[in-house]
Amino acid sequence: MTIEELKIQLLQLNPSEKAEAIQTLTSSLSNGSRLITKTAGVCGGDACISNTRLPVWLFVSLRRQGATDAEILEFYPHLTAADLVNVWAYAEAFPHEIETALQEQDEAMEQEI
Repeated sequence: MTIEELKIQLLQLNPSEKAEAIQTLTSSLSNGSRLITKTAGVCGGDACISNTRLPVWLFVSLRRQGATDAEILEFYPHLTAADLVNVWAYAEAFPHEIETALQEQDEAMEQEI
């Protein structure tokens, strides 16, 4: 298979399948990258970077506030660029889930005020 043939096939995948393909490629390239997992009782069951308590919605929020990937990696030096690739792929594959989590966080913050 050529790269061009692969590109055509990748473009035909749905967002969830694209996220899975990215995670597979990332895992094969970077042994240190972590996937995205949900664990009952950890961060309310929200999707997090594996073996951390860092939810995907947090990074989406940071990006919306103008943070670049380089700045995020500076804020969280134990993460890798591959970890962020997984975060962005997950957020793209499950936008409704992430929007709901962000809304819940906004509501929680408003209640604290």
